[in-house]
Amino acid sequence: MSYSTVSVDQASFRNSFAEELRGDTAGDLGPRQVPGYHYSHAAPTPVHDPHLLAWSEELADFLGLTRPTERGPAVEALAGNLVTPSMQPVAARYGGHQFGSWAGQLGDGRAISLGELMALDGTSWEVQLKGAGPTPYSRRADGRAVLRSSVREFLCSEAMYHLGVPTTRALSLVGTGDEVVRDMFYSGNPLPEPGAIVARVAPSFVRFGSFQLLTATGEIDNLRELADYVIRHHYPELGAPSPEVYLSWFAEICRRTAVMVAHWQTVGFVHGVMNTDNMSILGLTIDYGPYGWLEPYDPDWTPNTTDFGQRRYAFGQQPRVALWNLMMLAQALVPLVGSADDLTPALNSYAGTFTKTYRTLLFRKLGLTPQPTDLEFLSALPDALTAAEADMTLFFRGLSYVAPMLLENSAAEEQAVQDLLEAATYTAPGSPAHEPLQQWLGQYLTRLRQETATPAAIREQMLQANPKYVLRNYLAQQAIEAAETGDLSLLNTLQHVLRTPYDEHPEHEALAAKRPEWASTKPGSATLSCSS
Repeated sequence: MSYSTVSVDQASFRNSFAEELRGDTAGDLGPRQVPGYHYSHAAPTPVHDPHLLAWSEELADFLGLTRPTERGPAVEALAGNLVTPSMQPVAARYGGHQFGSWAGQLGDGRAISLGELMALDGTSWEVQLKGAGPTPYSRRADGRAVLRSSVREFLCSEAMYHLGVPTTRALSLVGTGDEVVRDMFYSGNPLPEPGAIVARVAPSFVRFGSFQLLTATGEIDNLRELADYVIRHHYPELGAPSPEVYLSWFAEICRRTAVMVAHWQTVGFVHGVMNTDNMSILGLTIDYGPYGWLEPYDPDWTPNTTDFGQRRYAFGQQPRVALWNLMMLAQALVPLVGSADDLTPALNSYAGTFTKTYRTLLFRKLGLTPQPTDLEFLSALPDALTAAEADMTLFFRGLSYVAPMLLENSAAEEQAVQDLLEAATYTAPGSPAHEPLQQWLGQYLTRLRQETATPAAIREQMLQANPKYVLRNYLAQQAIEAAETGDLSLLNTLQHVLRTPYDEHPEHEALAAKRPEWASTKPGSATLSCSS
């Protein structure tokens, strides 16, 4: 099937969010409270020298867009310098709980939505520029983004999509030619950094906090209007909005959120800042800031220095925090349904959905057909991985080869297990810390021999469930440091490899290596902040 593509500056944008909801048209971009509205009109602030650094071909093809040249009208549009007649730039208003405390009005402080594009399959996708300048919701900030955080968001959005994790997407990464001053760790050491803008894409960027703020300020008509808008455009299968449909809608939000977090837990992704304003109403991973990947496996690990005190958003806490966030959303939706008790069944369904999805994904990673007797043995795996300081990605990828091989040659089991543990853990070879995982592997291999599928079929299933490549923080940091000097080669290589993370890519084997020792303490590799 052939189709034509257009340059983004020639594309026809729709503006359902701006046209169907209440907007603040004052045009004042100074920080202020904006009661009574869902958004503010906010024109992007032009930058000095916009130039294209990276582009997602797959997403662009899906949206019917042509790749821009390095400079030109399309890149001007992707930087916010050019606002075409069909665009209606807006910044959304929302609130949220940050680290468990209510923060009041927050909103899009450095993100401006241009409008919505129709994809080839007829679906609608909002295009948002992150780092496009101040809005009424910028508070004390400048509305800009640095290259460092923008590279991380661009690469990880697309990497997560290709891993099969529900996520927002990223279309382009544009350098601005301007410097942005940031204090990365809030340590009193602000430094100028190169600026950049990411064009990120999702069916909607509405958040839990979008509803929370409206209820907190008593704007019940606005609350209903926003809920009805989201249901009409993004949950039409539920029917026309009504109290019964609001309940079905909330149940679906709970389901999608549970599925999303189950995916996080089975690829070793740590979001780092699960505030309610960073929770998508569509169950998508949103707002890539101080995220990280388990290296080594540790339920108490968070990459976010802001969270080191309470570790509220540590890897092992993510399922619980997601439920807490859903409870906060439920409180905000009570005016639509009449009673908090009516929302309880949906909240109660969250744990079952999470557990079912998590186990389904984990069984797939292990090449097993689920059996009720497996649950006790599966529940021992996290503690064994923690004790051995296993690299989650390397362990499961290595197991994808070792386990099927041992089905054919069990005589090699002891050596194969030792080799796997040495290759995939951060503890010393032969360490007593390996014993729980070694014991677990023995139980697992006994169980695997009960499967009826051929070793080749089991291997294929496991390889398609266990990625070889993830966006390890130290790799992202190396790409950032190179990009800051004008060298985009590693950024481009990472983008290429992470498009097919389950493939071998033997020429890029180094990108699948265990985290080097220097990266365990390096800022940007081991530690990040909400400014990241």
